[in-house]
Amino acid sequence: MSELKTKETNKSVTRFLGTIADETKRNDCLELLAMMEEITNSKAKMWGDTIVGFGNYHYKYASGREGDWFVTGFSPRKQNLTIYIMPGFSNYETLMSKIGKHKTSKSCLYVKRLDDLDRKILKQLVAQSVKQMCEMYVCK
Repeated sequence: MSELKTKETNKSVTRFLGTIADETKRNDCLELLAMMEEITNSKAKMWGDTIVGFGNYHYKYASGREGDWFVTGFSPRKQNLTIYIMPGFSNYETLMSKIGKHKTSKSCLYVKRLDDLDRKILKQLVAQSVKQMCEMYVCK
């Protein structure tokens, strides 16, 4: 079974965020950093080279695959700011209908900038998803 490539590292989150050239994207990331640290009561950690994650949990699938992953996080990608909502969005239809301009995939919320979102709704979404993850797994 292949090993997960993206893992928690000891790299500096502050240094990474300081390398973001686009000022709006950098400020959005600093805002997410503060919000997610407050919600998770966890310090940010780098996961791989480009993901900022908060907290962690251990998963084990029926297939036998297992590993560790962050409870929530974000990544400043070239096209979008990616916000990780690990349980996905099926339990959050009401919040998603009010959150603002976005796209999603299984566990990723893609936005151009935080000004496109209702921040109060975003905070509720992140908080509820963290709560759901920690009910499903033992969060650290």
